[in-house]
Amino acid sequence: MHQALFVLIDIGGTAIKHGIATSDGQLLERHEIPTEAHLSGGLGIVSKVEHICKEAQTRFGAQVTGVAISTAGMVDPDTHTIIYALPDAIPDYTGVDYAKVVTQGFGLPCEVENDVNCAALGEMWQGAGKGCRSVFCMTIGTSIGGAMIVDGKLVSGASHSAGEIAYMRVPGGMLHELASTTFLVKKYCELQHLTGDAAAAVNGKVIFDAAEANEPNATEAIAQLVEHLSDGITNVVAAQNPEAVILGGGIMARSDYLRPRLEAALKGKLRDIVFAATRIEFAQLQNDAGMLGALYHFKQRSLL
Repeated sequence: MHQALFVLIDIGGTAIKHGIATSDGQLLERHEIPTEAHLSGGLGIVSKVEHICKEAQTRFGAQVTGVAISTAGMVDPDTHTIIYALPDAIPDYTGVDYAKVVTQGFGLPCEVENDVNCAALGEMWQGAGKGCRSVFCMTIGTSIGGAMIVDGKLVSGASHSAGEIAYMRVPGGMLHELASTTFLVKKYCELQHLTGDAAAAVNGKVIFDAAEANEPNATEAIAQLVEHLSDGITNVVAAQNPEAVILGGGIMARSDYLRPRLEAALKGKLRDIVFAATRIEFAQLQNDAGMLGALYHFKQRSLL
């Protein structure tokens, strides 16, 4: 008897990662193609998804038993529809119906969920949150994404926007204004009085490399980021009390530098009993998190 296989697709603004996996999450192959959202918009993405599904069926035939999709944008998992996507990020993506594209087009069951939510599910299932039933996942990048998992399941919310902590109010403003990589770069450039091409050359890696060499303005910029991020984490912990808060995104790879500083800040803001029960973890699955989380979501939905 042939093993059941799943097509996994993770649609981001820059790239579409896709692969073939077994039901237990063993990735047999991984591929990546450019999204080209600004060239062909939502219709172009649909065409790429159709090509991926067609190729998988051609190669593996009846072994392909489902398609699991992680995608940018707000998703209604019950209707398999993109209910909102920023036009500046992916034009003409709002309204795309993946049940129609995949199930009607290829006769395959399909499940769809937001990419940050999928990354959180992936980390809970096979990554930094393994063994936990309650986690909150934050992705720190150009802005900040969040996803809440309680009792092993996503909390979606009335408008499918639970966990959208970018808009959380913290001292000084909204979290995405004060705790993103965008903030870090802006603050460092201000402290260094950098403008023009010099400012354009600054990124998270440059700042962390400078901080590890004890450059004062780099350490100060990161200290301010940590202060604001710890405010956000404190609010999340107060509301959810998760077993683990998982931090992902490019700069979170510098966990050796960030962990002691974040934990020290949180120890001063959380009650001792709460601090002792809350794990601060850093994402482990990297580029596979969205695909594996999409598969886990598919498995959960198939039991409904």
